[in-house]
Amino acid sequence: MSGLLSLELEDGVALVTLQRPEKRNALSIDLRLELADAFGRLADDAAVGCVVLTGAGGAFCSGMDTTQFGGDRANKERLAAYVKRELGITLDPSSLFDVQVKRIHEYKRQLLNLLHVILLWDRLRRGEPIGEVPRTFLFAGKAAPGYWLAKLIIRLIHGVAEVIDRDARARQLLRVVFVPDFNVKVAERLYPAADLSEQISTAGMEASGTGNMKFALNGALTLGTLDGANVDLREAVGPEHFFLFGMTADEAAALRRHGYRPGVLLGADPELAGLLELIANGVFSRGDRGLYAPLVRSLADGDPYLVLADFRAYVAAQSEVVAAWRDPERWTRSSILNVARAGPFSSDRAIAEYAERIWRVPPVEVQMPG
Repeated sequence: MSGLLSLELEDGVALVTLQRPEKRNALSIDLRLELADAFGRLADDAAVGCVVLTGAGGAFCSGMDTTQFGGDRANKERLAAYVKRELGITLDPSSLFDVQVKRIHEYKRQLLNLLHVILLWDRLRRGEPIGEVPRTFLFAGKAAPGYWLAKLIIRLIHGVAEVIDRDARARQLLRVVFVPDFNVKVAERLYPAADLSEQISTAGMEASGTGNMKFALNGALTLGTLDGANVDLREAVGPEHFFLFGMTADEAAALRRHGYRPGVLLGADPELAGLLELIANGVFSRGDRGLYAPLVRSLADGDPYLVLADFRAYVAAQSEVVAAWRDPERWTRSSILNVARAGPFSSDRAIAEYAERIWRVPPVEVQMPG
């Protein structure tokens, strides 16, 4: 233990005490990581039958340490140090940390995010302006073992990262990183460091999801569609503090019903078609023209998750993100309001409501020794 926690074990009862009384035991990143480690060890200890969590001083726990919310510099530096140590990649903590943490799936639309990154790189190499805002695009998540296209998406993320890393001009403004082995400990580093949360699944596909809530509670602003829990989150934090884009579920259904033809869309948008050509021609696969052919065919021939259909709306929303980022006062205000208004999504509220309305169990007062 580093001093942030103390642990006593007696007669099968483990007493875990938060030791930040000067901060009313607010949960800092380090404290949360230590808690995760401690609970993991206790869960594996057959001698432990009960765990009691308490706090030193006059308060149990005042909640999250709000000084570490919203892409706070210290949190971004902490994540940058982790990425450097684990992957050997240097990140710029002053850049905009654009984070997409999701199960890797076509409907989650990591491809939409990637096409935008490729667009920025392509415009840079053609000498066109992209806003001059340094951006770090972070991906994390796992794919089902047999989901071949999802594995190709991960490979494409790495391929785009490699090309940008070799481009001296692009490297000054863009960085792409896939953070491997996503788990709770990695999440503890990613969520607090995010400036922008990508919640961009195809409208009508997401049942609910809680990732958007975790990011919002940590102060990240959301770029998303009206899908799943995004609807509730946007209503809670306010539409002016949420970067909305894309079709609604009804609009997506109508487009499919009337016969969506992505080939027609590509014919009318040469720049977008050119992005698919870059992928198909092996630019991001070290010259292998066949590697990403299944991904390109999926988009060009059917586009079942409307990646191409929502692309221009997504690019426009990303431009709004850049405009907001250039106004620190505006961004900070939105970040604070995201935290303040995301309270209804906290586990404390959810568990209390379940206890009262569903389980119908009253709270029990616990008498602590001493």
